[in-house]
Amino acid sequence: METIAPPATESFAYPDVLEACLEYFSGDELAATTWMHKYAIRNQDGTFQERTPEDMHRRMAREFARIEDRYNDEAKADKTLSAYGQVREKLDEDAIYELFQKFKYVIPQGSVMAALGNPTMIASLSNCVVIPPTYDSYGGIFLTDQQMAQLFKRRCGVGVDMSNLRPKNMAVSNAAGTTTGAVSFMERFSNTTREVAQNGRRGALMLTMDIAHPDVEDFITIKQDLKKVTGANISVRLSDEFMKAVVEDTDYTHRWPIDSPEPKSTKTVKARELWQTIIRCAHNTAEPGLIFWDRQHHYSTSSVYPEFRNSSTNPCSEIAMQGGDSCRLIAINLYSFIDNPFTPKAKFNFDKLYRITYESQRLMDDLVDLELEAIERILAKVEADPEPDEIKQVEINTWKLLYETGKRGRRTGLGFTALADALAALGLKFDGDKALPVIEEIMRTKLQGEFDSSVDMAVTRGSFAGFNPEIENTSEFVQMMQKEVPAVYERMMKHGRRNISLSTVAPTGTLSLLAQTSSGLEPVFLLSYRRRRKLNARADKSKATFVDDMGDAWEEFDVYHPKLKVWMDQTGRTKQEESPYFGATAPEIDWIRRVEIQALVQKYTTHSISSTINLPNDVPVEKVGEIYVESWKQGLKGITVYRDGSRSGVLVAAESEKEKKEEPKPKPVVAIQETSAPKRPKKLEAEVIRFNNDYEKWLAVIGLIDGKPYEVFTGKMEDAFNLPLWVERGWVIKNKSHDGASRYDFQYLDRDGYRITIEGLSRSFNKEFWNYAKLLSGILRHGMPLGDVVELVNNLSLYDDHINTWKNGVARALKRYVPNDTRPGAASRRCPECSDPDGLIYEEGCLKCKNCGYSKCG
Repeated sequence: METIAPPATESFAYPDVLEACLEYFSGDELAATTWMHKYAIRNQDGTFQERTPEDMHRRMAREFARIEDRYNDEAKADKTLSAYGQVREKLDEDAIYELFQKFKYVIPQGSVMAALGNPTMIASLSNCVVIPPTYDSYGGIFLTDQQMAQLFKRRCGVGVDMSNLRPKNMAVSNAAGTTTGAVSFMERFSNTTREVAQNGRRGALMLTMDIAHPDVEDFITIKQDLKKVTGANISVRLSDEFMKAVVEDTDYTHRWPIDSPEPKSTKTVKARELWQTIIRCAHNTAEPGLIFWDRQHHYSTSSVYPEFRNSSTNPCSEIAMQGGDSCRLIAINLYSFIDNPFTPKAKFNFDKLYRITYESQRLMDDLVDLELEAIERILAKVEADPEPDEIKQVEINTWKLLYETGKRGRRTGLGFTALADALAALGLKFDGDKALPVIEEIMRTKLQGEFDSSVDMAVTRGSFAGFNPEIENTSEFVQMMQKEVPAVYERMMKHGRRNISLSTVAPTGTLSLLAQTSSGLEPVFLLSYRRRRKLNARADKSKATFVDDMGDAWEEFDVYHPKLKVWMDQTGRTKQEESPYFGATAPEIDWIRRVEIQALVQKYTTHSISSTINLPNDVPVEKVGEIYVESWKQGLKGITVYRDGSRSGVLVAAESEKEKKEEPKPKPVVAIQETSAPKRPKKLEAEVIRFNNDYEKWLAVIGLIDGKPYEVFTGKMEDAFNLPLWVERGWVIKNKSHDGASRYDFQYLDRDGYRITIEGLSRSFNKEFWNYAKLLSGILRHGMPLGDVVELVNNLSLYDDHINTWKNGVARALKRYVPNDTRPGAASRRCPECSDPDGLIYEEGCLKCKNCGYSKCG
């Protein structure tokens, strides 16, 4: 993002800003430093020009009020407006500021807080953009790549669909003769995302592919190697046709082009086998994400219009759009609508929610105009650049496309945060039976406020371009409105509405830190946890809890969920198990009820929802599949299922007093110590572990001494080494071949107790695998801790995909022997921004850091 020279203004030193922010946030250092680093205006030498969020809120209020003055809607008010629209007061700067103040009611999301009214930054106010699907040519691929780069540098997240690219090995009219396929270009787009800086943050990218594409299996499995496509999230677009084939266990035919009545390429597969591959990958790494694409289209107020038909989603999947559109985001803080929270008199103020939602939707529409102004500034800047016209033409065309599409559709994304806190403040358990009717009334009230506001603006400001009642009535969402809110529906059919699509539930990780609430519709992740803070070089090292391998000193302290502290202060109680939050945190709630809650919220939401179901580490693959099938049946547009530790680990939970143990101080390393491996006995006990790598059936034979791995043999189940499925244990016997060379045989007992011996393990496995296995066995014999061995295997940089498959299988086999109290490697949980080794968790569909507010979704 380019910056410009700021006008002369007051400046503040870092210590003064930190002190003022700590007072503003009542001592919450995480909230204070998050705002300072992400949203406070600073000039080019880094000096602060805003002292607290009050300055930011006043800055934004001035900009919104300027747009409100432009329309002067009140002068046009008449009886065609809603009842509230006829009596409401004008939104002036002070009224808007009151909505923003203390993050109490209305919270514009990150791009707006950072860039709106910021004289030092030329950036977009859109949080997310979907660019047109990649055209099937090298020129088209380079065009997509450049569009991404130009948008990333203006603070946008980007989504793009790759289904237009032809499958691998199809003929092309160039020197190659055949194409390497759509998946081969994913790394290019990922690298672009990682390269383009956004003021200390990286861009966010979503790559999607339709299940109909013949290369979809390669797309689905590519990120099982965690070193591949690291700059993008990936999601597969699942049709009802495919999901029905999965449920009914029938065939499914891939085709390309995917929408052609006469495709050039087809491939028929067993739908359930492909589904099992998808679910295994999701179980392993929480990717790919699953998007129920037909639901995204039919249950939409925008995609039913041909020129607005969805093609992909933004990086966190809560906004599906056509290529060339963007969306801005604002969240409503639901906790602030509880009168007398955490008391017997607690009550949700639905009238206030309606009024503030109505005004928030006006602000959302104002934000469209503010974004159009931002694009005009970007275009003016680009056109004034000294670059030749042919170099900057793609950038100009991209922004002109976004300008025209945004002006015609006026898409908005009004969401919310703090649902879990609002329910707890009412004394309700998040997944309890009594919570569901409250959630439904909240969502219906929010919908009425949004649509009354948008219809009123259609009367006073004009409808979005091309509003058509006939097309509207093809939308399943609009059909729901006709049944649930008929008065709103009738007004909309008569007058139109201002915005083609209105609502969403986007990630609010950073916003919830500033508002000191739970995130979005997520349950609270942990009631308390241990936060780590790195001490600076001049700090008193006596405060350090530990010193890491790099010599950095860290201080640890316990942190409670902010509203749990409010409950404690309000009730005088201190035991977490007595609070309304207890038993209803993200890892604890009933997943079926979690799906029901999201389905209820989705019913009243025009876009989609970014959310996560957190499951324990030992949950079977089948359970993940059940959740996704149930989500499809319940009408969700998509959901993320994250298995604890499958990808990035979890935050370290605070230990109870009984569990706390003093960590032994690390012993100084004085020299590398040599070890002697225990002599191998002729016969070793062994365990057999089976697993699938893609469609291939593999197994591992683990030789054990005292229950610990001593040697490992891993390869495909075929030919001489296709063991009966019931064989789980046996022995590895070292023998001599007729030529005197050593060989390893496998022996097991059959069902009648007879010994069956398979000679020559080495001949049964690929020779390259065998050599790697010998090297790995040497490491095991010399006592490297198993957690470190697994980390070592995972970090091997192997260029051949087949060997990478072997590597993944070995790591998976050895993981089961890692002791339960072993902490995973720091690299898997380390935050890339603040370096907290235990900072990352998975919430709202994306990785985020509880220590510094970093979010993988940008």
